[in-house]
Amino acid sequence: MSLFKSASTVSLLTLASRITGLARELLMASVFGVSAITDAFNVAFRIPNLFRRVFGEGAFSQAFVPVLAATRVERGEEGARALIDHVATVLAWVLLLLCVAGVLGAPAMVWLMASGLQQSPEGYGAAVNMTRWMFPYIGFMSMVALAGGILNTWKRFAVPAASPVLLNMCLILSIVWGAPWFAGHGIEPIYAQCVGVMVGGVLQLAWQVPALLRLGLLPRIGLTWKALRHAWADPTTRGVARLMLPALLGVSVAQLSLLINTQIASHLAPGSVSWVVYADRLMEFPTALLGVALGVVLMPQLAAARAAKDDARYSDMLDWGLRIVVVLSVPCVVGLLIFARPLVAVLYHYGRFTEHDVQQTTLALMGYGCGLLGIVAVKVLAPGFYARHDMRTPMRIAVCVLIITQLLNWVLVPHLQHAALTLSIGIGALINALWLLTGLIRRGSYKPRPGWGLYLLQVLAASALLAIFLVWMSNRFDWTGMRAEPVQRVLLLAGVMLASMAIYFTAAWLAGLKLLRLLRR
Repeated sequence: MSLFKSASTVSLLTLASRITGLARELLMASVFGVSAITDAFNVAFRIPNLFRRVFGEGAFSQAFVPVLAATRVERGEEGARALIDHVATVLAWVLLLLCVAGVLGAPAMVWLMASGLQQSPEGYGAAVNMTRWMFPYIGFMSMVALAGGILNTWKRFAVPAASPVLLNMCLILSIVWGAPWFAGHGIEPIYAQCVGVMVGGVLQLAWQVPALLRLGLLPRIGLTWKALRHAWADPTTRGVARLMLPALLGVSVAQLSLLINTQIASHLAPGSVSWVVYADRLMEFPTALLGVALGVVLMPQLAAARAAKDDARYSDMLDWGLRIVVVLSVPCVVGLLIFARPLVAVLYHYGRFTEHDVQQTTLALMGYGCGLLGIVAVKVLAPGFYARHDMRTPMRIAVCVLIITQLLNWVLVPHLQHAALTLSIGIGALINALWLLTGLIRRGSYKPRPGWGLYLLQVLAASALLAIFLVWMSNRFDWTGMRAEPVQRVLLLAGVMLASMAIYFTAAWLAGLKLLRLLRR
């Protein structure tokens, strides 16, 4: 399967995940609105998600997938299977201890992430309780990351990419069915979301099992102390752990930035945490469809090329990935900066989600939009280092970017409030991407193919025409005033999106950009 077909498969399934995730957010915004209790849930859900991104999908995947791909090339299928069993055993024991510590330490974690919730004692107590309910979610999702890393290495991309849909469906059902049941029994309805999270975690893990069984790669987890010692005695397993340490620091820096921003938002106007979360949900569409899909597909392929010492193929894959990022991310940046308010109004302006919430979420979304190109590009550039087993360089860059981001917060938050938090992340992502790109070029790992100057001019010309169209459409209709006509508003938005795609790609073609040739590379 070509890189483009693989990336398209992941992207389409990720789109299904993001659509169901957006439906979940729409229901939540309409049913629960924006309040201290929704801030409490968002904080509580963000805590296990933070650990998942740091430990499971972050540092673990970055260390495990390159080593697994290289082991498969160097030692064959049997060597790879042995590594899977050993790593799964060590991971299971670590997760068990982590989950116990998380449940016991929930009050401290909530205070560290959002001490400002103490302005509402009810909200703070709810955040602690919901954190305890949901923290074991990290255990399931880290094992899902292990299974996904295995399947992606064997080029089985569809199953891991589809699994997040299960979580979103569970959360939707928990709002539709669970919340009324909880309310009828005198329990705060939003607690139904916690049940949905845990059931979703179990189902996502179960979803991976048949695919692993078909490949004969279902991990055999040792449940005894002797099995753990045997697994840890494997030098390759210890090698994964050694690579995880700098990767853990690098990913932790990014999540520490998120933690600090959540802490700052909790001290701003009530609803600030939720406004940023709703903007983040919209940002996940282009980030996941482009960056995550490309990163998932490229990581094992780059690692295999590096293990085979095929430097030309390694560089060419990076070049291809970056060109895809530019041609698809730049129009998204234009859309988020110019058309953010109509997007937020059409998707969220229902029920208890007010016009003021629309305005505040729009400001947060525009801040993210400023750095979208960097956010997506990092997903392609960082695997260029991880595939070479270089975790330290991205970690050092991430530490510097964290410092820059928080200095920007210090300057901007007094003036822009919660919107400064997303703007600082966007600017930091641009700096991060440029730094990573420079590093790959300087060490000779990436040699850009000819034609980049003309390519950028073609993309910018097409994007300029798109910008003119979106400015006109943004001012042509009263998007927030059409709240009473939701069907008309949704159809109008869909029409604008289709017209935007037609205008952009037609303009790019007329400018001479050979997109089909690029996709076939």
